[in-house]
Amino acid sequence: QWRDLAAISIAISVVILLLLFRDSGTMKTSGRSFLALVAFSITTFAVWIVYDFSQQYMSPSGLTVGIVLFIAALGAIIVILAEAHEWAEALWTRNWRRLPMPAGDPDEVFHPKVSVHVPAYNEPPDMLKQTLDALAALDYPNFEVLVIDNNTKNPEIWQPVEAYCRELGPSFRFFHVDPLAGFKAGALNFALRETAADAEIVAVIDSDYIVTKDWLQALVPQFKNEKMAIVQAPQDYRDDSENAFKAMCNVEYRGFFDIGMVTRNERNAIIQHGTMTLVRRSVLDEVGGWAEWCITEDAELGLRIFERGYDATYLPHSFGQGLMPDTFMDYKKQRFRWAYGAVIIVRHHLMKLIGLEHTNLTLGQRYHFIAGWLPWFADGINLIFNFMALAWSVAMAMFPLHVAPPHIIFAILPLTLFVFKSVKMFFLYRRRVSATLLQSFAAGLAGLALSHVIAMAMLTGFITRGIGFFRTPKRAKANALLQALTDAREELLFLTALLLSAYAVLNRPDGTMLDIRVWSLVLIVQSVPYAAAVLVSLISGIPKLSARLVGKMRPLASSGRK
Repeated sequence: QWRDLAAISIAISVVILLLLFRDSGTMKTSGRSFLALVAFSITTFAVWIVYDFSQQYMSPSGLTVGIVLFIAALGAIIVILAEAHEWAEALWTRNWRRLPMPAGDPDEVFHPKVSVHVPAYNEPPDMLKQTLDALAALDYPNFEVLVIDNNTKNPEIWQPVEAYCRELGPSFRFFHVDPLAGFKAGALNFALRETAADAEIVAVIDSDYIVTKDWLQALVPQFKNEKMAIVQAPQDYRDDSENAFKAMCNVEYRGFFDIGMVTRNERNAIIQHGTMTLVRRSVLDEVGGWAEWCITEDAELGLRIFERGYDATYLPHSFGQGLMPDTFMDYKKQRFRWAYGAVIIVRHHLMKLIGLEHTNLTLGQRYHFIAGWLPWFADGINLIFNFMALAWSVAMAMFPLHVAPPHIIFAILPLTLFVFKSVKMFFLYRRRVSATLLQSFAAGLAGLALSHVIAMAMLTGFITRGIGFFRTPKRAKANALLQALTDAREELLFLTALLLSAYAVLNRPDGTMLDIRVWSLVLIVQSVPYAAAVLVSLISGIPKLSARLVGKMRPLASSGRK
């Protein structure tokens, strides 16, 4: 029957490849061959699973296991295909169709008025003054700056900024509003109501960002295209040389802006960010402003704008640098907010994303907004798997004569996902981000360290409707080692439980059997992200650990004018 199975595998692979090759005219033959190899390998695996179970006696429990196994395999296949597609596009695209260069004409006469909005809450005055100094130095002739301080209680924090805005002149306006609902989105909506009537573009930066003087001059000309609603520059950071922890974070951040945003931009499907972003004011008014119900109001706004049929573009050039989280706990909180917000956005826009409610979203946009967040959803499912694996392992250790190890496919799936994602990350960081071997390892370590908090965000997002916004503190005091260890206490608990479980199952009377050893290996591999979290948290607790251990990343491309 192998001929029939091979024919079925080939047929399914062809269907998958037809979907993957859609709108891939710029992909090199190497990329197409890579996707074909991945598609055929995983479909062969899936067909074998179904065939293997169909040949067994199906008791009710066996049928249940088979259904669960099929669903798990299907989920793993979808994630691997999405990861493989990004890998192929990032590495083997001949030329990028939608990757504009910053405008460099000093005689440019297109100067619509820009209103720059700077939301702030409890931010250090000296830091915010640096931000305002950089804005005052912009070489753009037609702009205003609105600073919106919302809900800061201590006047010694916001009053110096208010006074400084007065010194900078009438183009700088300061607002202290307390109380103000809606978190950051509420502050931005307040600023929108106060925006000059003749302003055509709204720009937003975080309060810690120091922009280059050509930021607006280089990006505003993109709005000559009347369909252009969003122009986005990457987030970049200036404190990566402070210590090893921040150097690791910087490399980890860089992957998304050098890889993910570039591939998404090809299909007009970027994720809008709440800093270094420019939005056409008329479109912002048309869609009803910023969503105060969503803690990732920036990404949600971008999706709403795409649903109206407008364009966005991404320029992977640095026009401003901000500050990174100072502690692992703040790093985790930031990622929790991003991941939780993604779930809430998907829930709110699900009917539109899957095409059951009419919008102007293209197939490419639907694909990227679903596939782009799939790895995070996979982390959530992986957390459920870990709970089940621990429970099964305890039963194996306590009742060795009655509880066998799970079917070997349950071991192969997580191992395959882990290896595939790790190899992809390492390969793309080396080729697309130009990271060194050590930097690629550091990025992988930092990314793995966030797996648990992303998983928690995913599961929380499915059972709650909304949580409060929490800002990422800037210039916070680094934690001591003991506190750093406490910050990773959940991960430490999982690490301990998984390693003890692996040890316990190996010490069964039949611990030398292959399936027992494979299951023990699975438990050890599943513990790696938790070990990474503990290690990264400890590194953050040593602020004097030199950034030179990681190395300086190459600068993001810039126009060269500071």
